[in-house]
Amino acid sequence: MMKYYICPAYKVWFIPLLYLFTLSCNSKKYITDIPYNYSSDKLNNTQNAQEGMGDGYTVVDDNKEGLSDEDLRIKEKYSIILKVMPKEVQNYKLYSYIDKWLGTPYKSQKLEENVGVDCSYFVQALYSDVFNITFPKTSDGIFRSKSIQLFTGRTFLKEGDILFFRYDKFHPISDVGIYLHNDRILACTANGLNIYNFNDEYFQLRYVAAGRLKPNNN
Repeated sequence: MMKYYICPAYKVWFIPLLYLFTLSCNSKKYITDIPYNYSSDKLNNTQNAQEGMGDGYTVVDDNKEGLSDEDLRIKEKYSIILKVMPKEVQNYKLYSYIDKWLGTPYKSQKLEENVGVDCSYFVQALYSDVFNITFPKTSDGIFRSKSIQLFTGRTFLKEGDILFFRYDKFHPISDVGIYLHNDRILACTANGLNIYNFNDEYFQLRYVAAGRLKPNNN
Protein backbone atom coordinates (compact mmCIF):
# COMPACT_ATOMS: atom_id res chain seq x y z
CA MET A 1 0.00 0.00 0.00
CA MET A 2 1.35 3.41 -1.03
CA LYS A 3 1.89 6.04 1.65
CA TYR A 4 1.80 9.75 1.12
CA TYR A 5 3.65 12.24 3.27
CA ILE A 6 2.49 15.79 3.71
CA CYS A 7 4.87 18.47 4.72
CA PRO A 8 3.88 19.78 8.20
CA ALA A 9 3.83 23.30 6.85
CA TYR A 10 0.91 22.41 4.51
CA LYS A 11 -1.21 20.41 7.00
CA VAL A 12 -2.82 23.58 8.30
CA TRP A 13 -4.74 24.27 5.10
CA PHE A 14 -4.56 20.97 3.16
CA ILE A 15 -6.50 18.72 5.59
CA PRO A 16 -9.48 21.09 6.02
CA LEU A 17 -9.62 21.56 2.24
CA LEU A 18 -9.64 17.79 1.66
CA TYR A 19 -12.48 17.41 4.15
CA LEU A 20 -14.59 20.05 2.45
CA PHE A 21 -14.02 18.48 -0.99
CA THR A 22 -15.05 15.02 0.27
CA LEU A 23 -18.11 16.44 1.94
CA SER A 24 -19.22 18.30 -1.20
CA CYS A 25 -18.75 15.23 -3.42
CA ASN A 26 -20.96 13.16 -1.14
CA SER A 27 -23.75 15.69 -1.00
CA LYS A 28 -26.86 15.76 -3.14
CA LYS A 29 -26.07 19.33 -4.10
CA TYR A 30 -22.96 18.18 -5.94
CA ILE A 31 -25.05 15.86 -8.14
CA THR A 32 -27.61 18.54 -8.98
CA ASP A 33 -24.89 21.04 -9.83
CA ILE A 34 -23.27 18.92 -12.58
CA PRO A 35 -23.49 21.10 -15.75
CA TYR A 36 -24.66 18.33 -18.08
CA ASN A 37 -27.38 17.09 -15.76
CA TYR A 38 -30.05 18.63 -17.99
CA SER A 39 -33.43 16.93 -18.03
CA SER A 40 -35.60 16.50 -21.13
CA ASP A 41 -38.26 18.70 -19.56
CA LYS A 42 -35.81 21.55 -19.09
CA LEU A 43 -34.56 21.14 -22.66
CA ASN A 44 -38.07 21.24 -24.09
CA ASN A 45 -38.99 24.26 -21.99
CA THR A 46 -35.89 26.12 -23.16
CA GLN A 47 -36.57 25.32 -26.83
CA ASN A 48 -40.18 26.46 -26.51
CA ALA A 49 -39.05 29.70 -24.89
CA GLN A 50 -36.59 30.31 -27.74
CA GLU A 51 -39.26 29.68 -30.37
CA GLY A 52 -41.50 32.22 -28.66
CA MET A 53 -38.81 34.88 -28.80
CA GLY A 54 -39.39 35.35 -32.55
CA ASP A 55 -37.15 38.20 -33.64
CA GLY A 56 -34.31 37.01 -31.48
CA TYR A 57 -33.62 34.04 -33.77
CA THR A 58 -33.11 33.84 -37.54
CA VAL A 59 -34.32 30.82 -39.51
CA VAL A 60 -31.96 29.99 -42.38
CA ASP A 61 -33.61 28.44 -45.44
CA ASP A 62 -30.95 26.48 -47.36
CA ASN A 63 -33.45 25.21 -49.93
CA LYS A 64 -34.92 28.39 -51.35
CA GLU A 65 -35.54 26.66 -54.68
CA GLY A 66 -37.82 24.13 -53.04
CA LEU A 67 -35.80 21.26 -54.52
CA SER A 68 -36.70 17.65 -54.00
CA ASP A 69 -34.42 15.41 -51.93
CA GLU A 70 -33.12 13.86 -55.15
CA ASP A 71 -32.26 17.23 -56.71
CA LEU A 72 -30.51 18.30 -53.51
CA ARG A 73 -28.48 15.09 -53.60
CA ILE A 74 -27.52 15.72 -57.22
CA LYS A 75 -26.57 19.34 -56.50
CA GLU A 76 -24.35 18.38 -53.58
CA LYS A 77 -22.75 15.38 -55.27
CA TYR A 78 -21.81 17.14 -58.51
CA SER A 79 -20.67 20.36 -56.89
CA ILE A 80 -18.11 18.18 -55.08
CA ILE A 81 -17.15 16.15 -58.16
CA LEU A 82 -16.82 19.23 -60.39
CA LYS A 83 -15.26 21.33 -57.60
CA VAL A 84 -17.69 24.21 -58.05
CA MET A 85 -20.13 26.08 -55.84
CA PRO A 86 -23.49 24.28 -55.47
CA LYS A 87 -25.30 27.22 -57.10
CA GLU A 88 -23.45 26.47 -60.35
CA VAL A 89 -25.12 23.06 -60.63
CA GLN A 90 -28.49 23.99 -62.10
CA ASN A 91 -29.45 21.47 -64.77
CA TYR A 92 -30.63 18.71 -62.42
CA LYS A 93 -32.20 16.74 -65.27
CA LEU A 94 -28.85 16.59 -67.05
CA TYR A 95 -26.92 15.38 -64.00
CA SER A 96 -29.63 12.95 -62.95
CA TYR A 97 -29.45 11.38 -66.40
CA ILE A 98 -25.64 11.19 -66.25
CA ASP A 99 -25.66 9.83 -62.70
CA LYS A 100 -27.28 6.54 -63.70
CA TRP A 101 -24.68 5.81 -66.36
CA LEU A 102 -21.38 6.66 -64.67
CA GLY A 103 -19.02 3.69 -64.63
CA THR A 104 -20.71 1.85 -67.48
CA PRO A 105 -18.05 0.02 -69.56
CA TYR A 106 -17.33 1.09 -73.12
CA LYS A 107 -18.85 -1.08 -75.84
CA SER A 108 -19.07 -0.04 -79.47
CA GLN A 109 -22.58 0.66 -80.76
CA LYS A 110 -24.09 -0.26 -77.41
CA LEU A 111 -26.45 1.63 -75.08
CA GLU A 112 -27.39 -0.44 -72.06
CA GLU A 113 -27.05 0.93 -68.54
CA ASN A 114 -24.30 -0.78 -66.48
CA VAL A 115 -23.65 -3.18 -69.37
CA GLY A 116 -22.08 -1.20 -72.19
CA VAL A 117 -22.17 2.23 -73.80
CA ASP A 118 -20.92 3.96 -76.92
CA CYS A 119 -20.50 7.68 -76.16
CA SER A 120 -22.09 8.88 -79.41
CA TYR A 121 -25.11 6.67 -78.69
CA PHE A 122 -25.21 8.08 -75.16
CA VAL A 123 -25.03 11.72 -76.29
CA GLN A 124 -27.82 11.09 -78.80
CA ALA A 125 -30.05 9.59 -76.09
CA LEU A 126 -29.19 12.25 -73.50
CA TYR A 127 -29.95 15.17 -75.83
CA SER A 128 -33.20 13.56 -76.83
CA ASP A 129 -34.37 13.10 -73.22
CA VAL A 130 -32.91 16.24 -71.61
CA PHE A 131 -32.98 18.83 -74.41
CA ASN A 132 -35.63 17.37 -76.74
CA ILE A 133 -33.17 17.46 -79.65
CA THR A 134 -32.72 14.50 -81.99
CA PHE A 135 -29.20 13.77 -83.23
CA PRO A 136 -27.83 10.93 -85.36
CA LYS A 137 -26.13 8.16 -83.36
CA THR A 138 -22.69 8.61 -84.90
CA SER A 139 -20.06 11.14 -83.83
CA ASP A 140 -19.68 12.42 -87.39
CA GLY A 141 -23.46 12.69 -87.75
CA ILE A 142 -23.71 14.82 -84.58
CA PHE A 143 -20.82 16.98 -85.84
CA ARG A 144 -22.70 17.69 -89.09
CA SER A 145 -26.05 18.36 -87.39
CA LYS A 146 -27.71 21.68 -88.29
CA SER A 147 -28.95 21.97 -84.70
CA ILE A 148 -25.53 22.99 -83.32
CA GLN A 149 -23.11 25.85 -83.83
CA LEU A 150 -19.50 24.70 -84.07
CA PHE A 151 -16.56 26.56 -82.53
CA THR A 152 -13.00 25.74 -81.48
CA GLY A 153 -12.22 28.09 -78.57
CA ARG A 154 -11.88 26.22 -75.29
CA THR A 155 -12.36 29.30 -73.13
CA PHE A 156 -15.95 29.65 -74.39
CA LEU A 157 -17.09 26.21 -73.28
CA LYS A 158 -20.28 25.99 -71.26
CA GLU A 159 -22.26 23.27 -69.53
CA GLY A 160 -23.85 20.94 -72.07
CA ASP A 161 -21.55 21.75 -75.00
CA ILE A 162 -20.65 18.74 -77.14
CA LEU A 163 -16.95 18.01 -77.59
CA PHE A 164 -15.57 16.31 -80.71
CA PHE A 165 -12.39 14.21 -80.73
CA ARG A 166 -10.23 12.68 -83.44
CA TYR A 167 -8.47 9.39 -82.69
CA ASP A 168 -7.06 8.47 -86.11
CA LYS A 169 -6.63 9.93 -89.59
CA PHE A 170 -9.28 7.65 -91.07
CA HIS A 171 -11.99 9.09 -88.81
CA PRO A 172 -11.73 12.92 -88.59
CA ILE A 173 -14.49 12.89 -85.97
CA SER A 174 -14.00 9.72 -83.95
CA ASP A 175 -15.79 10.35 -80.67
CA VAL A 176 -17.79 12.85 -78.62
CA GLY A 177 -18.04 14.04 -75.05
CA ILE A 178 -19.98 16.62 -73.03
CA TYR A 179 -18.51 19.62 -71.26
CA LEU A 180 -19.77 20.07 -67.68
CA HIS A 181 -17.99 22.65 -65.48
CA ASN A 182 -14.52 23.67 -64.39
CA ASP A 183 -12.74 21.72 -67.17
CA ARG A 184 -14.57 18.53 -66.24
CA ILE A 185 -16.06 16.55 -69.10
CA LEU A 186 -18.17 13.45 -69.56
CA ALA A 187 -16.42 11.07 -71.94
CA CYS A 188 -15.92 7.41 -72.67
CA THR A 189 -12.46 5.79 -72.53
CA ALA A 190 -11.13 2.31 -71.86
CA ASN A 191 -12.16 2.98 -68.24
CA GLY A 192 -15.76 3.43 -69.29
CA LEU A 193 -18.16 6.36 -69.23
CA ASN A 194 -17.03 8.77 -66.55
CA ILE A 195 -16.09 12.33 -65.64
CA TYR A 196 -12.55 13.28 -66.65
CA ASN A 197 -10.27 16.30 -66.61
CA PHE A 198 -10.36 18.01 -70.00
CA ASN A 199 -6.80 19.26 -69.44
CA ASP A 200 -5.43 15.71 -69.56
CA GLU A 201 -3.07 15.25 -72.50
CA TYR A 202 -5.19 12.36 -73.75
CA PHE A 203 -8.07 14.74 -74.55
CA GLN A 204 -6.07 17.83 -75.45
CA LEU A 205 -4.21 16.03 -78.24
CA ARG A 206 -7.46 14.70 -79.72
CA TYR A 207 -9.77 17.69 -79.32
CA VAL A 208 -11.09 19.05 -82.64
CA ALA A 209 -14.01 21.36 -81.88
CA ALA A 210 -17.10 21.89 -79.77
CA GLY A 211 -20.74 22.30 -80.63
CA ARG A 212 -23.50 24.25 -78.88
CA LEU A 213 -27.23 24.13 -79.48
CA LYS A 214 -28.36 27.05 -81.59
CA PRO A 215 -30.57 29.56 -79.71
CA ASN A 216 -33.75 28.51 -81.49
CA ASN A 217 -33.19 24.92 -80.30
CA ASN A 218 -32.89 25.73 -76.56
